[in-house]
Amino acid sequence: MTRTFYELGLDTFLTKALEMESIQNPTAIQEKVIPAALENKDIIGQSETGTGKTLAYLLPLFKKINTGIREIQALIVAPTHELAIQIQRQIENLAGNSGISVTSAPIIGNVNIKRQVEKLKEKPHIIVGSPGRILELIKMKKISAHTIKTIVIDEADRLLDDNNITNIKAIIKSTLKERQLMMFSATMPKRTIDAAAELMKDPEVIKIEDKEKINSGITHMYFIAEQREKIEVLRKLVHSINPDKALVFVNKSDEIEIITSKLQYHGIKAESIHGTSVKLDRKKALDDFRAGRINLLVASDIAARGLDIRGVTHIFNLDLPEEPKAYLHRAGRTGRAGEKGTSISIITEREKKYIDEYQKKFSLTVEPKVIYKGRIFDSRRRAKRISKK
Repeated sequence: MTRTFYELGLDTFLTKALEMESIQNPTAIQEKVIPAALENKDIIGQSETGTGKTLAYLLPLFKKINTGIREIQALIVAPTHELAIQIQRQIENLAGNSGISVTSAPIIGNVNIKRQVEKLKEKPHIIVGSPGRILELIKMKKISAHTIKTIVIDEADRLLDDNNITNIKAIIKSTLKERQLMMFSATMPKRTIDAAAELMKDPEVIKIEDKEKINSGITHMYFIAEQREKIEVLRKLVHSINPDKALVFVNKSDEIEIITSKLQYHGIKAESIHGTSVKLDRKKALDDFRAGRINLLVASDIAARGLDIRGVTHIFNLDLPEEPKAYLHRAGRTGRAGEKGTSISIITEREKKYIDEYQKKFSLTVEPKVIYKGRIFDSRRRAKRISKK
């Protein structure tokens, strides 16, 4: 039986903050990592994308950081600027929702270093950034490495490769030996585990097996459309189906608001959540969606991470996910607790190869469909009817 966040050792400030984000129960990786992290163990953690690894290390960090001291106490290293900013936003959300005055600063390359130096003078509790810029600032003695008590390496399989491991080793070496080291990734090849273990003190290896359960209660279908016509096809489908609760997935965060506005223009009750959402706007959108005041919630995979939304009847993929497993993760947000669900992808002719890949990889049946005069038909049947005319 899954333990609650409180039973894992977190206080009520953090559990209430999670409730505000509609996160009720810990995921498998969180249940294993949080207690070990609170005991200051070195950790190698592997779990697939979208299983809550970021919160698995942020929550114990928030519990351990001494907010009464103005000094850098934790360092989170990420391979890309985008991921660093996403982690920074999650820290800000957690701090705001919990009322815990943990401060943080993103330190990434290709950004004015003088501004970053000024930010570091404020002594943030957590630094999130890319290895090159972090190491540069350590060498400049602008980051006091001796006060760092925890280092987190996110996407360790990338940061421990031949291109990055020298910088990572240098960063770790600059800190005191007593510090805690945690490394996480969706994939952990043996070489990554071996490289990580060399840098750690008796690490606890936590692997969450990737269970690819196919929910037979979910119907999968796709519609072919030109890229410029996808939103119009979505509009027609929404008017035809009239879903109670539907999630619309979009890959690019900067397109989410535009798509939402177009849907609203056509009288569809839609809201959006994305990486740059203001906290209150995000909360209102989720509350409205949960209460049934809106029917559609437009989101990216990242924005939807960790959300526990019940009663979702339909999933619309306006963009296909980059990883095949992410298709299952999206589809798995419907058809829960024995209910039926429908996963609908709106794709271009060129994207059909990805649907073929999903069908082969996961033994799925994804039916081709068309919408005509507000009604949905099997595309093969429709083609036959047209050819007879």
